[in-house]
Formats: sequence, structure tokens, C-alpha cells
Amino acid sequence: MKKSLQKAEINDKIDEKPLVEDKDQIIKVKCIKHIYPDNTEVSVCGLDFVVYQGERIVILGPNGAGKTTLLNHILGILTPIEGEVKVFGLEPAKAQREVVKNIGVVFQNVDEQIIGPTVYDDIAFTPRNYGYSKPEVEELVREICTNLGICHLLKKIPHYLSGGQKKKVALAGAMVLKPQLLILDEPFNGLDPESKEEIIDLLKEINNRYGTALLMTSHDINYLPGIVDKAYILNAGKILRYGQIEDVFLEREFLRNVSLRPPILVELFARLKNRGLSVEIPLDIDQAEKEILNLIAVSQKKFN
Repeated sequence: MKKSLQKAEINDKIDEKPLVEDKDQIIKVKCIKHIYPDNTEVSVCGLDFVVYQGERIVILGPNGAGKTTLLNHILGILTPIEGEVKVFGLEPAKAQREVVKNIGVVFQNVDEQIIGPTVYDDIAFTPRNYGYSKPEVEELVREICTNLGICHLLKKIPHYLSGGQKKKVALAGAMVLKPQLLILDEPFNGLDPESKEEIIDLLKEINNRYGTALLMTSHDINYLPGIVDKAYILNAGKILRYGQIEDVFLEREFLRNVSLRPPILVELFARLKNRGLSVEIPLDIDQAEKEILNLIAVSQKKFN
């Protein structure tokens, strides 16, 4: 996605009033088509793409499926020549300034996004440029850093932070003004397992505390059941599936047909079930533990 939205030129304070009467529906995209300057034509059609306030959504699909095209239309970076894009009731390409006031974005490569000389300056960039006073900026920065547990980083130089720390700083910068929507492009990319778990916990906290809708793309499918509720599946510019994450992930053959692998727990327990074992297919480690303990208990009863 374009770097231009990372630190937009903004001068007005955020209007805290909702931009649409139906405040629950914040995104609607319907069969869009865009033509790039080199005459490459890209479409995203099929099912309508709709996101409601507070939802936690992932867009899944192989490279070239249309995920970036979809996000760039939502952010107003691209303008469709056909179809409909509404974000907070507005056409983002025509009202980008208004739309982005209510959106936080964390890009895949956060090194391109973090530009402040210190962590404090980077997080303070957006409220400063919206015209908040110095005390207001300090309060906003302190609040989000306290909630994300990164106050100890405020005086640090971002360049020297770890990958996980940089991701947290980018999250703080995106959330400092409590937007209604947080867009994350591959949020787990380049992170070690511990950092991934920390980011998942932070995203849950953001969603619970602020009611912020989460919209992400990710190839790290095994971590998704812990953070998203629903999934859209894209392939070759078509939105093919939409549903609860547990339902979508159980469609193993369908996922393989669109070059996606089911989560490893789903694959393992589906194989056990096919061998005749009485198990439910879990999505996370806690559910898997419960199923294994049930199998052990049944086995022990048979031999006692």
C-alpha cells in the first residue's frame, strides 16, 4: 500500500460524530474494477464485502488474489472505474481526507511507517498535525502507550527497536486517536512466535477497549483463530467465501483449491476423525488439549 497514507497531511481535529447514520456498517464494497496506468485491469467481484463496527475480519487469499487492490480502494488510494466503495458512508477516493480520520493503518513493513526521531515523536505525529494542544498530545500518547505497555520505549530511537517493538509502536501510532477501523497488512510478518502472541493480545485489547473494527490480511493462518471472528476468501479477483472462521477453516478441500492450507490443528484432527476417532475439530490449542484429554479418558475406561 502507498506510503502516502502513513503520515497524511492533516490539519483539522477529528470529528468525533459518526459519518453515517447506520454507524454499524463501516465498509461496503461491491464488484469494483480498476485500471492501472500500464493498462493492467484488476477486478474484485463476487460476494459483497461488508464490515460492521467492532468486527474482526481477515482477508485470505494467495498472492495476486486482489487483497491489496481491495484495501487500496478502501483507503481511497485507488479509484474504481466500476462498482461501489463506501467507507463510513463516503466514497474514500473522493473524500479521502474525511475517511482516513477514522482509520488506523499498520503496514506490512513498519520501518517505512515509523519516521519520528523518537518513539514519542512518531506516536505524537498524527495528533500534533490535527492541531491538538501539547497537553492533549501528551495525554493521548501516554494513554495509548500505557494500554499497549510501551511507555518505557517513548524516549527510544525507533531504528534500534526489535521487530516486535516496532510493530507495537506502529500500532500505537495507528490507534492514538482511537479510530473506528484498524487495517493491518500482514501484522505477523517477520515476528517470532512470542511477539506474534503479544501482538494478538494487543489487538484483542484494542478491539475490546475501543470497539475498533479489525481488518487484516495474513498468510499466517495458524494464528488467526485467536484474533479474528470472520473471514473473506479471495482468489483471482473473486470474493468466493465469507463466514465464521470456524466454518471457513473446516472447508479443507476448498482452501487447498485456492492455494491456502488449513490450520495445522484442523488438518491433524480431521485426519484423526477420518480414521474413526470420535473428536471435534479444534481451532486453537486449548480446544485441541480438551479433545486429546477426552480421547485419553475414553481409552482408559475401555481398559479398566
